[in-house]
Amino acid sequence: MRARAPALPVSYVTQFQPIAPDPKDAAAVILLRHNPDPNNPEIFWVKRSTKLAFLGGFYAFPGGQKETNDGEAPVENCEDQELATMINCAARELFEEAGILLARGSETLTVGQRASLLDDLESKRMSWSELLKHYGLRLNADDFTFVGRWVTPPFAPRRFDTWFFLATCPVKQEPRVTGESELESGEWISARDAGAKWQRNEVLVAPPVLHALKTLAGGLTKDLVERFLSVPEAYQRPTRRIEFRPNYICFPVRTKTLPPATHTNCYLIYTSRELLVIDPGSSYEEEQEALAACVDDLLGEGRIGREIALTHAHPDHIGGVQALNDHLRTKHGGGVAVAAHRQTARTLKGQISVDHLIEDGDMLELNGEPQIKLRALHTPGHARGHLCFYDERSGSLISGDNVVGFGSVLIDPPEGDMRAYLDSLRRMRELPNLSVLFGGHGPAVANPYEKIDEYISHRREREEMILIALRDGFSTPKEIVARVYTDVPPKAHVMAERAVLAHLKKLEADALVTQTADGTYQARANN
Repeated sequence: MRARAPALPVSYVTQFQPIAPDPKDAAAVILLRHNPDPNNPEIFWVKRSTKLAFLGGFYAFPGGQKETNDGEAPVENCEDQELATMINCAARELFEEAGILLARGSETLTVGQRASLLDDLESKRMSWSELLKHYGLRLNADDFTFVGRWVTPPFAPRRFDTWFFLATCPVKQEPRVTGESELESGEWISARDAGAKWQRNEVLVAPPVLHALKTLAGGLTKDLVERFLSVPEAYQRPTRRIEFRPNYICFPVRTKTLPPATHTNCYLIYTSRELLVIDPGSSYEEEQEALAACVDDLLGEGRIGREIALTHAHPDHIGGVQALNDHLRTKHGGGVAVAAHRQTARTLKGQISVDHLIEDGDMLELNGEPQIKLRALHTPGHARGHLCFYDERSGSLISGDNVVGFGSVLIDPPEGDMRAYLDSLRRMRELPNLSVLFGGHGPAVANPYEKIDEYISHRREREEMILIALRDGFSTPKEIVARVYTDVPPKAHVMAERAVLAHLKKLEADALVTQTADGTYQARANN
């Protein structure tokens, strides 16, 4: 197998213009076991630490971000400097994360010698290029086959432009993950078994990994590389239809939302017969059209639209409801019912007609295969009528804006209620079999209990710091923000003041704080 520089077909050029930060260059290696079964090859995949901010808990391939000196070492049989740089990045990351030294000349090294080289690299006694030169090791493009360049969708604050390479594990080397790095574990597994784990809701993977598993499950045929490159996403087109879990499509749409978010996640939950749409939030026509096209594809496979359900009434979650229903009436002969909590319906009166009121504990059942039952949970705090939707069978929770894929959640009085929000988080924490959170913004969360605990702990710490500030004589939200929110940039202080006010209202209800006649706050004397 030989690397080649990626071409960018004109037909794959997209008009989608992300607003999120520019992606960083990265590389990953899809490592095949030596002498693989051509019909069902084994790959080495790793589980990312749940503590990582980006895709923590997801299964992936060894890889990481490009470093500044990755272009220094030469690559034999490669005249393209950008490709040579990314091969260096891929080889270095594979060595750092899995201990595999994919370089000519490494076959003469013992296990102990390779471990010594890795220690030289990790301790920064030698750079990657210095290490290769010192030990007479050579990178060769023939050992790396380019199989796609995937870009993180613009719904995440951290984005990567990742070059994927297919490579075969050297005969005398065995990958290993120490557990001391950003990875929790690693294992050899057949492509089909890995795909089956995903199908059984046992693992979470990002779209390029799922595509690789499905492609390799088709065997090591002559057209393997062509099949890898058969989708537009392999040519840097941001993925719009993200299926983190079977039957759950996350479709991020650009919205007028609060920073750092730029997109709101619309969820398309489907069975063989029905489709449920949750939070079509974009008010932008091009985004509405993209979502409608995805819905058309799902309905075109023989499904019917069940309804549009809303987690809450904020504009970035309801901005595309009317447009989607208008599209369904025009193209499919009829719209669908809009469902929401009664408090959400009251807020939206005059804007959107809510046809179906959802109460706490109600079940939304989707007929077909697999049968999906979503239990509605009234979880106020961020918004009065906020709903989450829980599928106990798969352990999936549509968490709306109660827990999101990055950052924290704004609780803004009077609609925002910190005491109700913390109660809602605790209720979510008590759900059994919870394995993934699908938030209103950002990627899916693979460590739900840890994430909820983190949210609760963060609020408790802020509350204690606010009490200390009050005892020290800081008496207004603005003064408290200046004292407590030193980790927040000044441009976010206005929102931070709203969060402080929410905490103060809760502390006042807890009889720990009083509001004086001039509108300032002070801690009660016995606290």
